[in-house]
Amino acid sequence: MPPDYKRWRYTHYPPHHVLMARLDRPVSRRQSQWLLLAAVTAFAPLATHMPVWLTLCVGVAFVWRAWLIQRGGRLPPRWLLVSLVVAGSLGVFFEYRSLFGRTPGIALLLIFLSLKLMELRAPRDAVVTVLLCYFLILGQFLFTQTLLTALMTCLAVVITTAALLAANNDRPTIKQQFEHAGRLLLQALPFMLLLFILFPRVNGPLWGLPEDRRTALSGLTDAMAPGTIAQLSQSDAIAFRVAFTGAAPAQSSLYWRGLVMPDFDGRTWRVSQTREAYTTPPYAEESRRSKPIDYELTLEPHGKRWLFALEFPTTLPTESGLTRDYQLLSRQPVRSRMRYTQRAVPDIRKGLTDPPEVLQESLALPKNSNPRTRAIAISWRQRHGDNDAAIVQAAEDFFSRQLLRYTLNPPLTGSDSVDEFLFDNKRGFCEHFASAFAFALRAAGVPARVVAGYQGGEINPVDGFLVVRQYDAHAWTEVWLAKQGWVRVDPTAIAAPRRIDSSLATAIPADETLPFLARNEMAWLKAIRYQIDAVTNGWNQWVLGYDPQRQRDLLTRLGLDADWRNMTALLAVLCGTTLLLLTGWVLRQRERIDPVRRAWRRFTAKLAKRGIVWQPWEGPDTLAARAASQLPLHATKIHAIARSYARLRYAAHPPSAGLVELNQYIRDLSL
Repeated sequence: MPPDYKRWRYTHYPPHHVLMARLDRPVSRRQSQWLLLAAVTAFAPLATHMPVWLTLCVGVAFVWRAWLIQRGGRLPPRWLLVSLVVAGSLGVFFEYRSLFGRTPGIALLLIFLSLKLMELRAPRDAVVTVLLCYFLILGQFLFTQTLLTALMTCLAVVITTAALLAANNDRPTIKQQFEHAGRLLLQALPFMLLLFILFPRVNGPLWGLPEDRRTALSGLTDAMAPGTIAQLSQSDAIAFRVAFTGAAPAQSSLYWRGLVMPDFDGRTWRVSQTREAYTTPPYAEESRRSKPIDYELTLEPHGKRWLFALEFPTTLPTESGLTRDYQLLSRQPVRSRMRYTQRAVPDIRKGLTDPPEVLQESLALPKNSNPRTRAIAISWRQRHGDNDAAIVQAAEDFFSRQLLRYTLNPPLTGSDSVDEFLFDNKRGFCEHFASAFAFALRAAGVPARVVAGYQGGEINPVDGFLVVRQYDAHAWTEVWLAKQGWVRVDPTAIAAPRRIDSSLATAIPADETLPFLARNEMAWLKAIRYQIDAVTNGWNQWVLGYDPQRQRDLLTRLGLDADWRNMTALLAVLCGTTLLLLTGWVLRQRERIDPVRRAWRRFTAKLAKRGIVWQPWEGPDTLAARAASQLPLHATKIHAIARSYARLRYAAHPPSAGLVELNQYIRDLSL
């Protein structure tokens, strides 16, 4: 075995007596640098979630510690550190009105970490610092679980593990410390994978906390006023992703139905109070005559109960129901990513037997509002009599003649918002079109209501998923016609057909600003975005979305029983087998020590008990001289051992009885 490797082995895997001697040593400058680096790595991702004053204070503490390391200055006194701990805790309390919970708890730990660096005196302080770093690294997942967060966490774990190794032995180079940390973490990788795949999963978010309920989330709300959806369309955040079993339907047929809004107060449309819900869709028999569309939808958390589905679902997700106005609702607010499979039948009649009170509700209008629209609507009724379908056609013709403009920046409107939109400014977004159309039909005596959801989406060519973003939010109208039930009419398509057939970008005037990801220019940038989005989707689907159902599906495909008792037993067997394999591998890597070296180690171990630690760079004569000076009563025997060892190691022809003599000298040395 090469001498360099032996030296490296000794440096990285020192004997027990050397380790014990190192526990008494103060924290060196190099160790302090490693610990400061680990602390900065753990703190950086959390800084954006902390108040500015706390971020500045922790940053100043790190700079202060770096200055002390560089200048070799004295650590601050304990009374000052205690005062800073009290002041920091009071600051956190006044900031959050509590010391408990996710953010206050992480804030306190950051303060403790920054001040712990100021009292690095013994190895025990170094270990405590490293443990704080590990906990804070874990705490990052309480705020975000993106792939970027996971990568940053991996980097922080490697650095912190290297700092832990340096706290034990700071002699290896930076490269050697990182290599050692990498080897240690790679040995843990098989266990991590086994636990991830086989550990019984639980329903609900793994990292969710009660205060997540107060987290603001983007998405549709249960009320729609002029400008509401136009404002939401400025966001390019993802609303949901869809994987179709077959080919994706045409863009113009992708109406993702969400909220049904029959209540109107003259300006705002609202969701009515939920009435009795269907546990199974009421049109199942008729749906069998249509060609279904099968897909799986992964909904991003939006904090509300409504779900989105293509018109019209023939099956319902678990723990959901269908209201009397065919609105899909979850029993609990969607606070974590939710995945459900759906089968939709587009051409279906619904609401043929809706009770009179439902239709009457869809005719209600506030009094004395929008007189010009009312007058036009009354003329339609007078012209077409009881023919509601002809009235709907008259309304579409009227909207077409008005030369309305589709814009992301509609002007503000007053109390008669419909009149102002149709006759004065003639500019609006989809909510203006849907609201005006429904108002006009109600004024003409045709039951109508507004539906909000999303329209369209963009197929990612990398993974084939349809991505629906917030700027795809849309509103349209449903009208009730005899023998047809509720029929979708999208008045936006009258003024901006390309919005429905293509995308928002093709329908908006060129001089208006689109959300960044909605723009069609810079094809190379869009290609990169597709790649990133596909990777992110894979992370969401297979890591964050690895729920009990997906675990059962995976184990079933592998021919394994998904029962939690069997999974636990299999997990124990596989972990035990992996541990045995790793143990065998480690044993094979052990250094094969020759008898002379083994005898020398016994000798150095005896010296270490008296506080004389052999250093790897010391030759036998140097060590003997140092030991003899400290143990003069044993100087003769120590020198004899050193000479005997030197002859056996370095002589051209070592004496045959030298090893026996060396062992005898060591046995006779009683310290």
